[in-house]
Amino acid sequence: MSRVVFVNGEYLPYEKSKIHIEDRGYQFADGVYEVFAVIDSKLADYDAHMSRLLRSLSELNMKLPYSRKSIFFHISNIVKQNLISNGLVYLQISRGVASRDFKFPNNTKGSLVIIGKNMPSDEYINTFHKGIKVSTTRDLRWKRVDIKSLNLLAPVLAKQAAYEKNCEESWLIDDDNFITEGSSSNAWIYQNGILITRPVSNSILNGITRSTLIRGLKKRKIKYKEAKFNLEDVKKSSEAFITSATQHVMPVVKVNNIKIGKGVPGPRALDFRAAYMESLKLTEL
Repeated sequence: MSRVVFVNGEYLPYEKSKIHIEDRGYQFADGVYEVFAVIDSKLADYDAHMSRLLRSLSELNMKLPYSRKSIFFHISNIVKQNLISNGLVYLQISRGVASRDFKFPNNTKGSLVIIGKNMPSDEYINTFHKGIKVSTTRDLRWKRVDIKSLNLLAPVLAKQAAYEKNCEESWLIDDDNFITEGSSSNAWIYQNGILITRPVSNSILNGITRSTLIRGLKKRKIKYKEAKFNLEDVKKSSEAFITSATQHVMPVVKVNNIKIGKGVPGPRALDFRAAYMESLKLTEL
């Protein structure tokens, strides 16, 4: 079955979808995006993702090009038309099409693209039981990474560097040698019975999965704290993790040359994943 995508009011076959050459998302990365997990044909934490999308738009002086009701309708159609049971939906909004100029165009309607794809659930489970390896690199991103913008060149380079080192993710290190987050995930370590992740600020994206996990930790009365940590702290950790919409809660078994615990997912990994899954808010389509 050919994949179906939504582009500016039209449902099109994936291979025939097109964006205007002067779309500002293409020329300036002038836009925002969200990634929604689909679990058992339901959207995970939809309202939280939409709230973050609206915040990102507001920070860039942009507006939704369609009503929230219409966007939900089109996301639902993409899930249904592509027969997605477990996978993801990618939604992107740019400032729209205008003659190339750094200044904002006047009265231009934003461009909306929605893409969905299936991801086999056993792929995640198999990776979870093996864990992933992480490398580190300098955090070269702009100073407003709390906005989920299309400005992704620095994370692209970080992810590529990790791939070339046979790692699945890259953790980014700031000028004070603290780890901010992953190239496309939030970073966690487990040390002395406490799960630790960096506090929310302009230096990280406030991950929806991150927030859902914290909600689950509170329900299970699992100790956690928001604090900065560095590679010396990583060395002292018995377990480590990343969280993201696509990876949920994923154990990290190695950071650079540092073996985490015994080099396999630790005994608390299942507890933390369960805490996340229990606190997910799933929206029927």
